[in-house]
Amino acid sequence: MPEYRIETDSMGEVRVPAAAYYGAQTQRAIENFPISGLRFDRRSIRALGLLKKACAEVHLELKTLPQDLGAAIVRAAREVTEGIHDDQFPVDVFQTGSGTSTNMNANEVIANRAAEILGAPRGEKRVHPNDHANKGQSSNDVMPSVLHIAALEAIERGLVPALKCLRDALQEKTKAFDGIVKIGRTHLADAVPIRLGQEFSGYAQQVANGIARIESASERLAELALGGTAVGTGLNTEPGFAEAVIARVAKETGLPFRPAPNRFEAIAARDAAVEASGALKTVAVSLIKIANDIRWLGSGPRCGIGEIRLPDLQPGSSIMPGKVNPVMCEMLIMVCAQVIGNDAAITLGGLSGNFELNVMIPLITYNLLQSIDLLACGAAAFTARCVSGLEADAARCREMVERSLAMCTALAPKIGHDRAAAIAKEAYRTGRTVREVARETSLLTDEELDRLLDPWHMTEPDS
Repeated sequence: MPEYRIETDSMGEVRVPAAAYYGAQTQRAIENFPISGLRFDRRSIRALGLLKKACAEVHLELKTLPQDLGAAIVRAAREVTEGIHDDQFPVDVFQTGSGTSTNMNANEVIANRAAEILGAPRGEKRVHPNDHANKGQSSNDVMPSVLHIAALEAIERGLVPALKCLRDALQEKTKAFDGIVKIGRTHLADAVPIRLGQEFSGYAQQVANGIARIESASERLAELALGGTAVGTGLNTEPGFAEAVIARVAKETGLPFRPAPNRFEAIAARDAAVEASGALKTVAVSLIKIANDIRWLGSGPRCGIGEIRLPDLQPGSSIMPGKVNPVMCEMLIMVCAQVIGNDAAITLGGLSGNFELNVMIPLITYNLLQSIDLLACGAAAFTARCVSGLEADAARCREMVERSLAMCTALAPKIGHDRAAAIAKEAYRTGRTVREVARETSLLTDEELDRLLDPWHMTEPDS
C-alpha cells in the first residue's frame, strides 16, 4: 500500500495515514479469511474507534494507563473514528463469529499508530494491542457494542429522518388529493368509491407506524454489552469502567446509550438486533405495498388505471420510443426485497449461538447496517423523485367511478341486495352505467338516485 502525504489538523497534530498499521493477528486473519471481499463499513469502523477512544479516556481518568500511552491511544482512536485509517481494516466480514479479527485489527492499528505518535517504530509493541488498546475489554463485549452504536446512529441520523420526510410527503398528497373521488378496489376488483386523499392517508399511516416500530426497537439497541468482557462476568475490568465509557459514548453521539441491564444476555444473544431487523422488514413490507399501489395507480398512461401521473424520470425502454416506466417504484421494491433477505440472514444469525456467546456478530452487523442504509437511501430517493411529483388525473378518476358496477352498493339499503345485484348485472351485460339502468327501473326517484349515487356521499359514512 502507498504512503499518504502528511496532514495537519486544526489542533496542529501531524497525521500520517500510512500503510501497515495493522499487525500479525490482522495479517493472519487476511490470510485465513479471503472469502467475499466484503468489509465492515464506515459506520462500524467509526463506532469501533469511538468505543476504543472512550475506553482509553476512562483509563486515563482511572490512572490505569500511563499518561503518555493513554493520550496516544486516544489520538489514534480518534483518527480511526474520523476515517483516516479506513484502509487499514481489510478483514473480511466472514471471519470468526465473535468479530475478534476485526477487534484485533482495530487494536493493532490503534496500538501501532499510538506507538508512532510516541516516536517508536511500528511493530515493536511500545503500545501493546492487547494490554493497552484492548485493556478492560473483550471482543465479546466490544463487537456487540459496536453493532448497537453503529446501528442506532444509522437509524437516528439517516433512516428515521428519511422516513419522516416520506411520511410528510404522503401527508401532503393526502391533503392535495382530498377533493378527488375515485373508485376503490378490493380483491383487485372494483369496490365502492374512496377519496384519493383517503387512500394516501393509509400510506402515510403505514410509514408513521413503521417509524414508531423502529423507534421502539431502538430502545433495546441503546443497551451496550461493554463491561461483560468474555462471558458477562466482567473479568479483568475495573469497577465503574464500563459505565463511564458508555456515558462518554452517549455524550459524544448525543444518543441514549446505557449499560445493558444483564450483560450475560447482552453477550450471549443478539435479540435486540433481530428485533430491529424485524422492524426494518415490516417497514420494507409497507414500502413495497405503497410503491406497488402507486405504480399500479399510475399504470398506462392510456391502457392502464391511470388515476395518478408519476414523474417522468428517464426513458424506460430501449426499443419502444416514448415509453416511461415507474423506475422509482421498482427501485424501492428491490431495496425492500434486499432488506427482507437480510432479515432472514439476521434471524439465522440471531439463533446461532450457544451458551455464553452469539457467533454471527459480523454477519448480523453487516446485514443490519446495510438494511438501515438501503431503506434510508431508498426512501429518500422515492420521496424526492416520485412521491413529491405525483399528480392526480381527476377526470380519469371521475370516469372510473361512474363506470363502476360497485356503485349499486349504495342502492342496496333502499331497494335490497338482490335488486341492486340485478341492476349491476344488467349494467355489465349491456355496457351501461348503474345510474342509467337504475333510472329505468323506476324503483327510485331521480332525486333519490342522484343523492344515493353521489360519489362524494359514498366516501362520507357519517353523512
